[in-house]
Amino acid sequence: MAEDRTQTVRALLDAVRAEGRTALTAPEGKVIAEAYGIAVPGEELARDVDEAVAAAARFDGPVVLKIVSPDILHKTDAGGVIVGVEGAADVRAGFHTVVDNARAHDADARIEGVQVQQLLPKGQEVIVGAVTDPTFGKVVAFGLGGVLVEVLKDVTFRLAPVDADEAVSMLDSIRAAEILRGVRGAAGVDRWAVAEQIRRVSELVTDFPEIAEVDLNPVIATPEGALAADIRVILSTEAPKERRTYGRDEILRSMRRLMQPRSIAVIGASNEQGKIGNSVMRNLVDGGFSGEIHPVNPKADDIQGRKAYKNVTDVPGEVDVAVFAIPAQFVASALEEVGRKGIPNAVLIPSGFAETGEHALQEEIVAIAERHGVRLLGPNIYGYYSTWQDLCATFCTPYDVKGGVALTSQSGGIGMAILGFARATKTGVSAIVGLGNKSDIDEDDLLTWFGEDPNTQCIAMHLEDLKDGRAFVAAAKETVPKKPVVVLKAGRTAAGAKAAGSHTGALAGDDAVYDDILRQAGVIRAPGLNDMLEYARALPVLPTPKGDNVVIITGAGGSGVLLSDAVTDNGLSLMEIPDDLDGAFREFIPPFGAAGNPVDITGGEPPATYEATIRLGLEDPRIHSLVLGYWHTIVTPPMVFAELTARVVADFRKRGIEKPVVASLAGDVEVEEACAYLFERGVVAYPYTTEKPVAVLGAKYRWARAAGLLGGGR
Repeated sequence: MAEDRTQTVRALLDAVRAEGRTALTAPEGKVIAEAYGIAVPGEELARDVDEAVAAAARFDGPVVLKIVSPDILHKTDAGGVIVGVEGAADVRAGFHTVVDNARAHDADARIEGVQVQQLLPKGQEVIVGAVTDPTFGKVVAFGLGGVLVEVLKDVTFRLAPVDADEAVSMLDSIRAAEILRGVRGAAGVDRWAVAEQIRRVSELVTDFPEIAEVDLNPVIATPEGALAADIRVILSTEAPKERRTYGRDEILRSMRRLMQPRSIAVIGASNEQGKIGNSVMRNLVDGGFSGEIHPVNPKADDIQGRKAYKNVTDVPGEVDVAVFAIPAQFVASALEEVGRKGIPNAVLIPSGFAETGEHALQEEIVAIAERHGVRLLGPNIYGYYSTWQDLCATFCTPYDVKGGVALTSQSGGIGMAILGFARATKTGVSAIVGLGNKSDIDEDDLLTWFGEDPNTQCIAMHLEDLKDGRAFVAAAKETVPKKPVVVLKAGRTAAGAKAAGSHTGALAGDDAVYDDILRQAGVIRAPGLNDMLEYARALPVLPTPKGDNVVIITGAGGSGVLLSDAVTDNGLSLMEIPDDLDGAFREFIPPFGAAGNPVDITGGEPPATYEATIRLGLEDPRIHSLVLGYWHTIVTPPMVFAELTARVVADFRKRGIEKPVVASLAGDVEVEEACAYLFERGVVAYPYTTEKPVAVLGAKYRWARAAGLLGGGR
């Protein structure tokens, strides 16, 4: 059966290609729909007016007349659609009208006839489609359709193919999901019928990569089913470019030697201060790297107290990494030597490649590397840090605070912002890696490595694009169940929509697709640079929540309101406090305070009130996370609050009770020291903001759900 349908579609697509066309006609679309079980209404092609009258009579009711022309893609724009025609006289008149309108629209258009289609019942108009995204390949789309599609742009995307459950989840992922369930007494649509249309379209574009876009718009969804009133299929004009791929074991083998090297050669090492080769050598030596460091410079005998070699092939023994600190025009010839030496990794610091328009030069070094089996990091990067190896292979400032956060950036400037943030906040890192032009090694290689690295607990990545979105998603799905992955995606544009030939294509702006598919992969998307860094810093600190019940305890009513807003904004759930717990909280707060949620203990309370209510929040198993709102008073100074909170949290941790606790501290400058004290002791705390601590908590919840550690799916 599957083979029969692919043969049918293959023959049709080959015939269309043979005619030099990329757009299929409506009758051709019907052939594809029938082959793949995509539900469509009854319809026939009428080549003359008498055939149209006969076809309409067979449908026994009103019909829709649509022009059929391989040269007219948007039929409505050409006046080539008439809806609700009934009776022989009206069908005759309608036939002539759509043909005349089409000829007026395009005098040279080939007219193959008129499609006579059974008029569908009233229902909810939705769109089902697929598009070829330059990053992720075949992507299936679903949203509100008809005239609403380009106005509301309420559409969600997934990688194709999707299974039945994923297809159903798409119905709940649009803003208007409630409409599909039925509102104001109206019955909901047949969700499985709509999902089946999505699933079958995703199968079609997966089986035939040359199909660039598919558009079912509108699909009329009713309580009884879902029928595609119109199907549009567009073929691609060029074959996708093949990219060399590596297996998981190959990636891990190469990345291990890059991130845990025993021997490094610095090509272009120098004794002259101010040169990149001098900075790299000094950082490696001063950073305490315990492996071998081999400077390579044909004009020197000794660099930084180490023997210098004229050529990398002269270096004795095996070398794991060659760091390049020479001008771009000399990289290719030196890379040949690296390949002959059998060095598996080349770190290309120099700029002057594709980023400056020198694409041929970059293609040349990629070809050399592939020929010799060398993996390339860069070019156009600041280098990289692997702190657990005391490795600082960069010309930038050193960093040696070991920890569990791995950070990558496509930009050198962002890389240095990462470095400064890590130093200012005392964030321990396992690695900081520059990716630059990503001529070879990219985010999915590093994600594969960091996912297995025992020193890494959280991965945060700044990126402007992905070379292979599917490879990244595959690596993320392997990693997310083990540790959080945070992404800052820069460049929120919809440039890809300009060339689109369908409604679906026009909706598939770059950022919309990235947003949905990163979420599908379980990745936490950060809205800005500081958010990415704070998520990376905080997520390893917070324990994984065991449920959805969030309770706010605050000393200031105003903070409580803002914290409540932040809880809602971040998709979290304020717990409905049961009567017994409400009574327990009331025992510790003054009569003019407020139990419920938030629990408002008021600002004038002594430390004992903060301590008692926090203890109660940690003690009760029905509460899963605490959000604390502190207000600076002389009665309870900031460091007093910080010390008691950290002590209480530590007491419960010793008893095996760990819950996420985040805090917002409002007050004078002393609250900054108090926040730092709390952060170091496992309470994520921020001064002067109610939004940031709750955003971090929300990120932890999103990861826990994606990792399957908390209910609710992705």
